[in-house]
Amino acid sequence: MSDLSSTSTRHISGLTATSIVVANMIGTGIFTSLGFQVGVLPSGFAILMLWLVGGVCALCGALCYAELATALPRSGGEYHFLGTIYHPSLGFMAGWVSATAGFAAPVALAAMAFGKYLAGVWPGVPPLGTSLAVVWLATPLLLGDAKLGSRFQNASTLLKVALILAVIGVGCFVGTPQAVSFLPRPGDGALIASGPFAVSLVWVMFSYSGWNASTYIAGELRNPSRMIPLSVGLGTLLVMGLYLAVNAVFVRSTPLAEMAGKVEVALTAGPHLFGAAGTRIMAGLICVGLVSTISAMMWIGPRVMVVMGEDLRGLRWLAGKSRQGTPVRATLAQFALVNLFLLTSSFEQVGTCATLVLQLCAFLTVLGVFVLRHKRPDLARPYRTWGYPVTPLVFLAVSAWMLWNIVLSKPVESLVGLGIAGLGLILYLLSAKKTPSSSQPFRQNELP
Repeated sequence: MSDLSSTSTRHISGLTATSIVVANMIGTGIFTSLGFQVGVLPSGFAILMLWLVGGVCALCGALCYAELATALPRSGGEYHFLGTIYHPSLGFMAGWVSATAGFAAPVALAAMAFGKYLAGVWPGVPPLGTSLAVVWLATPLLLGDAKLGSRFQNASTLLKVALILAVIGVGCFVGTPQAVSFLPRPGDGALIASGPFAVSLVWVMFSYSGWNASTYIAGELRNPSRMIPLSVGLGTLLVMGLYLAVNAVFVRSTPLAEMAGKVEVALTAGPHLFGAAGTRIMAGLICVGLVSTISAMMWIGPRVMVVMGEDLRGLRWLAGKSRQGTPVRATLAQFALVNLFLLTSSFEQVGTCATLVLQLCAFLTVLGVFVLRHKRPDLARPYRTWGYPVTPLVFLAVSAWMLWNIVLSKPVESLVGLGIAGLGLILYLLSAKKTPSSSQPFRQNELP
């Protein structure tokens, strides 16, 4: 294996970067959260506004991340951004949380969902066995040639989008549409200004998470000053359009009373869209879509570990790459962690507890646009956030509101999440001695 301290090969195209953004964003959230929204927001217009507001907020965050990623073009996401803008210890904390609860736990969650939905297609198939199988099958593809991994990611994401478009197409021609209007009606304004709308927005934002995916691989992108803004911008806009259309189809085709309070709302809508076999068809479509989600998250997570290994002697073993530039050791480390989560079912607890810290890292990163412009006004910025300063302020306001509600609604889990972050700071102190080859790891402020 070659040492990762050498210059990374920029082999990832803009198409693959956009595919990674789309695949990370479209997970199980779009197929599960609507049931909890229609019960408190019985209005087609309010539902669409909910997903539109969430999409606009995600787009604001994506545009802010794009400025930082092009000004500080190195892989690692929040680990690199926070370490550069504030302090390396804060960056390490973000990297620690991202590598574990930010990627490994969601991979386990998506794999477990895959097993559950596949059992709905073929009853009798053991869910845990298929969950482990999809992870074991995806890993060799990611360990192999980078071009093969790119092709698989592009193809699986394209298939996912095509299947969602097929659902939308079928929904447009469903036999008996429900008596729901997507135009504003009296009372809709009060619904949008209500507490239930605000609470529902928290879960909508979670469904949009992943809009920053390509910033984690900035060091491997071709022409990052152009590809990062395009990938996060186009990817977020595409997903926003799909989310609005899918929710409109579900509301148009399925009685709200049937969906209210249901977790697997897509399976509830299935028979109304595809007839008697609708539940199995929807389960199969979701399974196919989850494959690209698992692949994309397993691709990005190891890149965070690699950059951490470059900078800290205690983690240098994670920095090994193959001759093709694949982060073999970090990928295997994440693979082991995902399997541990699946076998112990601890990923749900880890993910819930780290929600506060993950959102806090995103808040600090977007705030970093203001901080970096103040500290380094002379820094070359190939891309500047569109709509600044309104764009970051919108994201910060919504994020602050979400953080406050997370603390109020889940105080115990929030405290545990802060404990996980504190553990990351302790690990930083134990591993803080820099390697000679990376004594100034955050100095890369110019595009190569």
